[in-house]
Amino acid sequence: MKVNIPLTAARSAARSGHCQAGARGATSAPMTARMPYSAVPAPAAAPDFEVRLAATEAEIRAAQALRYEIFVRELGGSGPLVDHAAGLERDAFDPHVHHLLLLDRSRAETPVVGVYRLLRGERAAEIGGFYSEAEYDLDPLWRSGRKLLELGRSCLHPDYRGGTAMYELWHGLAGYVQEHGIEILFGVASFHGTDIARLAPSLSLLHHRHLAPPELRVRARPDSFQAMDLMPEERIDRVAAMRAVPALIKAYLRLGGSVGEGAWIDHAFNTTDVCLLMDTARMNDKRRALYSGGRPA
Repeated sequence: MKVNIPLTAARSAARSGHCQAGARGATSAPMTARMPYSAVPAPAAAPDFEVRLAATEAEIRAAQALRYEIFVRELGGSGPLVDHAAGLERDAFDPHVHHLLLLDRSRAETPVVGVYRLLRGERAAEIGGFYSEAEYDLDPLWRSGRKLLELGRSCLHPDYRGGTAMYELWHGLAGYVQEHGIEILFGVASFHGTDIARLAPSLSLLHHRHLAPPELRVRARPDSFQAMDLMPEERIDRVAAMRAVPALIKAYLRLGGSVGEGAWIDHAFNTTDVCLLMDTARMNDKRRALYSGGRPA
C-alpha cells in the first residue's frame, strides 16, 4: 500500500529531531560534544565492529534510543513522536527508511553505537518526499533522473567519536550505495547557533570553495533562507574558517562533497543548516578509497 507523507507533514517532521550529517541528513553526528553516560558501560579497548541494516523492531528501537541520547538529551531536540518515557527519538519517516547500524559486539549491553538513516529516491517518491525538503528545494535532484540517497539521523555514541567508528559506518554505507546503484548522496548538516556574524567566515568559505555544480545546486527555502556569500574570498582567514566548520561536514568535504545555495536558519533548534551533496561519479580514486575502504588515507 502506498503511504503518502505530504510536504507539509515532512516539514513538521523535520522539526521533531536534529541530526548533523545528513538530512539531517548526510547527516550528521555532533562529533565533539560529550555528555556523561553513567548507565552505559565504556567501550572495550578493542571494539568488535559490525555494520548492518536493522532487521527487527527491537533493532530499530535500539537506533531510536541512541538518537534520543544524542538529539534529545545532548542537543535538546524534541518532537510530536518522541517517546520521553521510553527514551526513543522517532518521527514519521522511520517506518519507511532503512536504518544502518554500527554495533560493537564487545558490549554486552546496548551494542548499537552508531546509526545512519537511509531513504532512497524511489521510496521518497512513494511517501511524498524527502525529510530535508522541509528546508531545501530539491527539484534539481529530482530533475537529474539519477539515483538518490538521503542520509539522515547520523550519530555516534560519544565514546566512539574521533576514532575509526565513522569510517566503519562509511564502509557499510559504501556497500549499500554500491548494491543499490546510488549516484547522489545528500543530507542536511548543522552548525550550532544562529549568530551569522560568527559563522560568516565559514559559510562564505563553503560558498566560495565548495558550492555544488549548477545542475545539482539545491536552494534553501525562502522562509528561513540565509545567504552564504557574506565575505569576499580574499578577506577570509581560510584556516580559521575551516577550523570552525563541524568535523563531520569537513569529513564530507574531504570526500569531495559540496553544498547547496544558502543556509537555512532553524531557530527552534538553534542551528544553521547547510545541505551537503556528494556525487559518486566525481569522486577520485583517493576519495573513493577513503570512503569505501573504511579507513583514512
